[in-house]
Amino acid sequence: MRNINLKIPNFKFPKIKMKGIENIPEVNIDYNGLKDGTVKKDKKQYKPTEYKTIKEIFERSTDIYANKEFFLEKFNPKGEFEYISYKQFKEDVVGLGTGLTKKFNLNNNERIVVIGENTYQWYVSYMAALCGAEIAVPVDKELPANELENVINRSKATIIIYSPKKKDVIKKVQDNLPGVKYFAQMYSNDKLMGRDIGLNTIIEEGKKIVEAGDDSFMKIKIDPEEFKVLIFTSGTTSQSKGVMICNRNLAENINAVSAYVKLYETDRFFSVLPLHHTYESTIGFLLPMAVGSSIAICQGLKHIVPDLQETKPTAMLAVPLLVENLYKKINSSIEKGGKAGLVNSMIHVTNALKTVGIDIKRKVFSEIYENLGGNLRFIVSAAAPIDAKVGKWVQDIGIIFLQGYGLTETAPIAALTPEYDARVGSAGKAVICADIKINNPNENGEGEVWIKSKTLMLGYYENEEATKEVVHDGWFNSGDIAYMDDDGFLYITGRSKNVIVTQNGKNIYPEEIELLLGNIEEIKECMVYGKQLKEDDKELTITVRVIPDYEKIEEKYGKDLSEEKIYDIIWEQIKQVNRKLTSYKAIKRLEIKKDEFEKTTTMKIKRFVELKKGN
Repeated sequence: MRNINLKIPNFKFPKIKMKGIENIPEVNIDYNGLKDGTVKKDKKQYKPTEYKTIKEIFERSTDIYANKEFFLEKFNPKGEFEYISYKQFKEDVVGLGTGLTKKFNLNNNERIVVIGENTYQWYVSYMAALCGAEIAVPVDKELPANELENVINRSKATIIIYSPKKKDVIKKVQDNLPGVKYFAQMYSNDKLMGRDIGLNTIIEEGKKIVEAGDDSFMKIKIDPEEFKVLIFTSGTTSQSKGVMICNRNLAENINAVSAYVKLYETDRFFSVLPLHHTYESTIGFLLPMAVGSSIAICQGLKHIVPDLQETKPTAMLAVPLLVENLYKKINSSIEKGGKAGLVNSMIHVTNALKTVGIDIKRKVFSEIYENLGGNLRFIVSAAAPIDAKVGKWVQDIGIIFLQGYGLTETAPIAALTPEYDARVGSAGKAVICADIKINNPNENGEGEVWIKSKTLMLGYYENEEATKEVVHDGWFNSGDIAYMDDDGFLYITGRSKNVIVTQNGKNIYPEEIELLLGNIEEIKECMVYGKQLKEDDKELTITVRVIPDYEKIEEKYGKDLSEEKIYDIIWEQIKQVNRKLTSYKAIKRLEIKKDEFEKTTTMKIKRFVELKKGN
């Protein structure tokens, strides 16, 4: 699940004023009778679902949970979150699907580009395509005009559905897209004028046709193997490719997760990651729909904390950068409140009690929970490796911390840590519909991750040669480097395309070093790479490009520090990290970066872009 571009805001939490553990009644127990009473976990997987298509899930859930809330969204920033039921969602999806086919004459396999921020009508548009005759093309809302134009042309799109915030960029490219029949703006009631129309108009026209007795949309039969979704990868290392996904790929994701994680209709997912990415659109949308859960749509990154507190979700999909920032900000508030020692003591005591079947973490750490809405029980991190100490802290305060692994090409789930055996630091074990192996492992057991799965893409769009390069006898060659333990749990160490090879043939994976550097408070972000200092240099110099955390540096060392002083402060910390590394991996050169790193929509640094730019 690589490649998600979020710029994390500087959100804050109030000081933590936690009371002593002696105030929790459940702690006053007889420890003598518990010394040998360690509770063993039942590591048995759950009975998985057996869905074949997303339409099957759509029909079932909108029938069973018709009157239950499905979406929560704040349409007016000054208002409250509004509730949208499964029943209304079905009516809107069927209305849109019917309107597109019956009123606006979209035929089989015509492409629907959907672009915009996370909002209710994005979900409606995507589902109408999955359940209808068309192919959905979810597009990154951050694409510049020229790249958006290129994606629309490459996909041969017939209709572009866009949010009001994307109106200006659509107008820029509209005249260069003669093949597009309609440009439909979400939440608009505009009648058809030229090629422009309001999406509400299409939905309402479709509803009139349905009310007149036309049920043709729901009668459309979905072939599980049929090309249904086209997703262009953001390509951290190469030009984006179009990934062709079928209904089976998506349905098998739901079946796979259901075997490892138990979800309920009372669960509420918090949607903050971009929906054009398969991680959010599949696990953050299709999965909760399958179990009757609700989805709270975050207004945007700067609203994460207030939206968490207002909607009180139980589950949140995240990427490491987001989880790490929550961890840092909460712990900073704990330190400012002078409660760090108390919290650490509470963690040790509650961990000990949990081993004997007494779990009081939610009571003990209730103040931390309240800052996150009060009900959070799952955080799932994917898209990149995360510092194990961050995941452990999440578990230590009583939230189930899961990690997932996959790519757009695996739609996206290939591995996941089961909730009944959540091993922090691992990217999980192969899901029930997949096999994973390490190809040509080295002396440390590290090699490229190869995946064979029912979630594997149909292939790259109009690029059979590229497909053949990465799929061999049904095995997808991921490009990721990892090792696997005896229980089949996967540990990602790097990307094969990022590897630095020394003159002695040693492989250095930048991601491994970056994780260690992430523990340095004075570093906000960093990128490790091999630099050729002179043209005739045969050996690359291990270099780190760093964005300093100026706020933390000012807090620890004072204001108005010179650039040289900041460099020295960071270099001293890097030298401490070097002591933990074998000599050939040690960082030899530091570069201070003034501006932000360019990133993909999964917060992954675009290394090839950064290296072209220089320091």
